[in-house]
Amino acid sequence: MREVSFLELFYDLVYVVLIGRTTHHLATHVTARTVAEFAVVFGLIWLAWFNGTFWHELHGREDGRSRNYIFLQMGLLALLAVFAGGATRADGREFAITYGCLFALLTWQWWQVRRIDTDVRYRPTTLRYLVGMIASTVVVLVSGVCGDGLRVLLWALVVVGWVIGGFVLVANDHTEGFGEGVTASLVERIGLFTIIVLGEVVVGVVGGVSDAEHRNATTIATGMVGLTIGMGMWWNYFDMLGRRVPGQRGPRLAGWLYAHLPLTMAIAAGGAAMVSLLGHAGDRRTPEPTTWLLIGSVIVTLGAVIIACAALPTDEFPPGMVRWIAPSLGTAAVVLLTIGVARPAPIVLVSSISAVLLAVWLLLFAVYLASGGDPEVKGFQLGHDTTSDPHPADGAE
Repeated sequence: MREVSFLELFYDLVYVVLIGRTTHHLATHVTARTVAEFAVVFGLIWLAWFNGTFWHELHGREDGRSRNYIFLQMGLLALLAVFAGGATRADGREFAITYGCLFALLTWQWWQVRRIDTDVRYRPTTLRYLVGMIASTVVVLVSGVCGDGLRVLLWALVVVGWVIGGFVLVANDHTEGFGEGVTASLVERIGLFTIIVLGEVVVGVVGGVSDAEHRNATTIATGMVGLTIGMGMWWNYFDMLGRRVPGQRGPRLAGWLYAHLPLTMAIAAGGAAMVSLLGHAGDRRTPEPTTWLLIGSVIVTLGAVIIACAALPTDEFPPGMVRWIAPSLGTAAVVLLTIGVARPAPIVLVSSISAVLLAVWLLLFAVYLASGGDPEVKGFQLGHDTTSDPHPADGAE
């Protein structure tokens, strides 16, 4: 089994900076418009990360060529981070040109693969992929000469096009790659990216407490409890999906992959919500935009976990366990909606959200034990220990 390399870990670190710059504006200006703009810019970032990661997963080697490709991408990503904070405003033109250059490099890498690949089985899939890459590159570069509103709209079309087109491509692909199931190393890379965005929750808490006008006991207590929301999302995500290789194919596999776009986007947005929330830690009620940004981020995360779990092999969980996952997480989402409507004080809001995340995990843990699960499983994976007994993807239904 291929292991994730140090080079790939180094590559992912650039996204820490890039995502941090992207969430900064949202953290200080929580409105419906900034949330929508954040979603579009984050979507572009996720697409860049996925294309670079997927290429290296399938075709990367421990050689000079692969290293040079990754370092070139890292240079462009670092420059992209410079303009990410103002991508939807003053720095939109520079962001578009830099992103277009990055996608052009990725397109060149995929074209090189097609050029030397002699297996005709893969050519229709790679051709469709290349067409999508070229079209995206052209649209993003053209957006550089457009006004701010039109530019963001074009970016949104690129993201939506990739989600729809990519979903169809993965759902109907029967060639080696997604059609045959993803690898354990790709699952690990996606898990590492999830950890990166979870780090934004920590950054949001630290930044919110540090920048608070009144850094008193209430602000600090709200921040510390808010930190447990990130821990709760980590716990529910990794106990369900961590190191679990999808066993289903077709639409369920496509759902597993593309569920990670709204999931990681929502977690990062939750980190931005923390900054805004801590700025109002002493208020009697949490500001409405901040409330729904935080509540919405957790609900989207839980919903994405439900979708992704549908692609796992049936024997990843004890008999009878699977049918509890969607109702449990769905009920938690409904409870969170109720909390959002009430819009309590910040300390009550974060405490309530954290309590819901804990309660749903405890419920699933109880079901796991009642279904015959082993309580001594390392880290409570809600299944067997995949670190010592990797589940073979080709053994699933």
